[in-house]
Amino acid sequence: MHKPEFSRRRILTGAGLALGAMAAPRVWAQAAPLGAKQKSQGRLVVVLLRGAYDGLSAFVPYADANYYNTRPNIAIAAPDGSTRTAIRLDNTFALHPALSPLLPLWQQGVLGFVPAAGLPAPNRSHFAAQYEMEIGQSGKTSAASGWLNKAAGINSAGHSSTVCALGVGEANPAILAGGAPVKLIPRGQAAEKTGVLANDKTRQALMDLYAGNDKVSEAFRQGAGSRMQSAQELSTEKAAATGRRDMANREAAMRDGRLDRDGTPASVQAQNAQMLAASNGAADPVGLQLDAQHLGTLMRNDRELRLGFLSAGGWDTHANQGNSTGQLANNLGNLGRGIAQLRQDFSEPGDVVVVMSEFGRTAVENGTKGTDHGYGNAMWLVGSNINGGRWHGQWTGLARGNLNEARDLPAHHDYRAVLAQVLRASFAMPDSALASVLPGAGWDTRLDGLLRSKA
Repeated sequence: MHKPEFSRRRILTGAGLALGAMAAPRVWAQAAPLGAKQKSQGRLVVVLLRGAYDGLSAFVPYADANYYNTRPNIAIAAPDGSTRTAIRLDNTFALHPALSPLLPLWQQGVLGFVPAAGLPAPNRSHFAAQYEMEIGQSGKTSAASGWLNKAAGINSAGHSSTVCALGVGEANPAILAGGAPVKLIPRGQAAEKTGVLANDKTRQALMDLYAGNDKVSEAFRQGAGSRMQSAQELSTEKAAATGRRDMANREAAMRDGRLDRDGTPASVQAQNAQMLAASNGAADPVGLQLDAQHLGTLMRNDRELRLGFLSAGGWDTHANQGNSTGQLANNLGNLGRGIAQLRQDFSEPGDVVVVMSEFGRTAVENGTKGTDHGYGNAMWLVGSNINGGRWHGQWTGLARGNLNEARDLPAHHDYRAVLAQVLRASFAMPDSALASVLPGAGWDTRLDGLLRSKA
């Protein structure tokens, strides 16, 4: 008899699961509370690349002649051992040379990827696609809890005041919005505008980050008092109004299909613009690595924090994308260093870093030597329990007949099925919990083996 549950032996329809979760909203939280033994299993860090990065440049399908035929100017040269060509991973894929800091992780068997994952159906709007991916639901534009917030609620079931999720960089990411308490450390002036320094725990977390004797730490401590005073002038209602305005702006942007910004929040865009002015064209030259350092420090010092979130913008490469050098190469280099930084802090058994983006780029190069909005994309996973040194799932190549609408990499795997594998293995989430966190999703048996061990 068919059972409405996440099963390792079948792909299940999620509608019945979602209805069951709504009918008894507390059952999943009470059925399998996470005990002390489970709490020691691991941590999850999600890195969202806003703007749709080009996975076909990060993981180069060099063995497919169609890759070079459709990208005459921006293809990454096939491996030949030089520093300007792709780095061979296996007989199908190679690594962009700017991602060379991650090669040791592949060789150690802790880095793997799913080459063709994405939303259940194409959505070429940055804002709408990101929102769907952050709430774990498709076709929903009204306010909803982020899936990482719901996971935090399950993790702290029975302890409503426990904060186990942390976001660094953005002031109000949708993925962390919801009823469970979270800790947010916005980048730059966003910290003052949202009153983050007025929160005792968050202020202390920031002080912990800058507890050294170096000049940066000293300058931070000297200015913390004035920053806190400014932050305290903002009322709770004003902060709430900011959140409501952000949501209204997001919904308006999703309704306006003419907008073609990459969906990066305005506060982060301003920070990136300042960095861009002092860089060689990389949209986020040091931001992600610094955010990764901060996240690692905070989660290392507070073991209750088991869920982390980071983001990086600047991936919308419609023109002059470059190949082994250029705009995209600069961003990939910074991303590689950021992920390597995260691996240093999240290398315990059960720790997993997931890298994802709202959609991929077109397989075919456009007339301005760039790529346009696509569909399927590569999801990365880094962790000691990841069955790395290999890729997972279905890959059908870049022949025109195998592409979505003859232009995009298809999404052979729902991104939520990838997340389900991680949540079950690292957090021992039962079927009912997975159905609540990722409503409408199902277990994809083609991804079995993605992690070395299963709960």
